[in-house]
Parts: sequence; C-alpha cells; structure tokens
Amino acid sequence: MELLKLYIVRHGEVLHNVLKRYSILNEDLTENGINQALELREKLKNISYDVILSSPLIRARHTAELINIHNKEILIEEELKERSCGDLSDQPLEVTNREEYWNYNTVIQYGTSENIQSFFERIFSFLEELSRKNYQSVLIVAHSGVTKAFSAYFEGIGDGFFLNRGLGNCEIKEYEIERIKD
Repeated sequence: MELLKLYIVRHGEVLHNVLKRYSILNEDLTENGINQALELREKLKNISYDVILSSPLIRARHTAELINIHNKEILIEEELKERSCGDLSDQPLEVTNREEYWNYNTVIQYGTSENIQSFFERIFSFLEELSRKNYQSVLIVAHSGVTKAFSAYFEGIGDGFFLNRGLGNCEIKEYEIERIKD
C-alpha cells in the first residue's frame, strides 16, 4: 500500500475575515495575510512536496505563491473553491446560526448558499481523484470550509458539527491517503 501525503493549508487573512462577514468577492490578502503566508513559508523549509494544488481564488493563489519555498509548479483546481455563501455575501456572520450553517446534518437552507452535503461531496470527489495521481506529497492551498471537508473525509462526519473543525489563516494540517493505482 502506497500513501500520498497531503498538506492542507488555509489561505492568509482577507478583509472579510477581519470584518467577520460572508463574502463571495474574489479578494486578495491583507498585509497581515501576506505576513502570515511569509511566516508559513519558513515552516515549510523541511517539508517536501511534489506540487502545489490551489483554489482558483486570488487569496489562495497568492498564498500558494508566497509559501512556495521549493519553487514547485502551482496547479489551479476549481474543485478547491470555498463553499459559496450565495446571497449571504456581504452579510455579517451573525445572520446565520453558525453551528447550523456548518452542520452536515442540517435541514436548514440559508438563502442561496451552497448545500453543505453537496460541498463536502465536491471535496470528497476531488480527494478520490487525487488518490489516483502519481504524487508522493502534495501541498494544497484552499479555504476554511475546504479544511472542514478534509476533516470530514479523514476523521469522519461524527456529530456533523464542523464550525470548529476548520483551520485558521495559514494553518497547516497533514493527512495521508491511500494511492489508488488503476
């Protein structure tokens, strides 16, 4: 059995993180977010990776560029986009019950936001496809919601509550997945 090592990173801080608002804007990192990424870059010196896979959103791509200490290829993966908040965009986080918004078993639909089960399935499908690639180690730069979905995939759905199972800005977590050879 061969294992593929995955390092998942959440992008650096952006303005909507500071303002505690939902946002579908494709915004860049704040100055603090840039500094967070540069600090993470130093921590990655001793981590080997074959490639960086990044969400197409600017905040993730910029983080990927800043942390790429080994100058590896950065590939853009549409599936790594954040869960769409739809018409909640520019609303304060308090307009929803945050526990319920990130409850995998919820029956509540908040406006036109992406359904959590569909969102997780998108990430699970990405991971299944990635397990068929010929990499040894991959650095993935994405979003808080994506890190929650990784937690569900590798650690299980459990009670279904994911609000506190995501990574903070420029935090990193390591997972391993069995490589599938076709």
